[in-house]
Amino acid sequence: GDILTDEAGAITGGVGLAASGNINPDRVYPSMFEPIHGSAPDIAGKQLADPIATIASVVLLLDHLGLGAEARRVEAAIDQDMAARAAAAAEGAPFARSTGEVGDAVAAIVRRG
Repeated sequence: GDILTDEAGAITGGVGLAASGNINPDRVYPSMFEPIHGSAPDIAGKQLADPIATIASVVLLLDHLGLGAEARRVEAAIDQDMAARAAAAAEGAPFARSTGEVGDAVAAIVRRG
């Protein structure tokens, strides 16, 4: 399963944007939600990692917990942030942000609703 999720992520735009969930459907044991990419120790502590896949994993978690409305708010915030990235790229504008800046931007969108 891990190999397939990595391949699917790469095909659809990059493993840095793909979320995953290891779900126990019987809810007897905990389920785990995480991005599909690796830990990237070479950039640890440098604020270079894109947190979108981690935030998208929260969407899966919220859905799993039955919090669909909350999941849709977070999902819409991700979509809005990604649209801003695409618009900047289309204009040739640099859009490099730190890990914290991306997280803060998505959190601000969620708060605005």
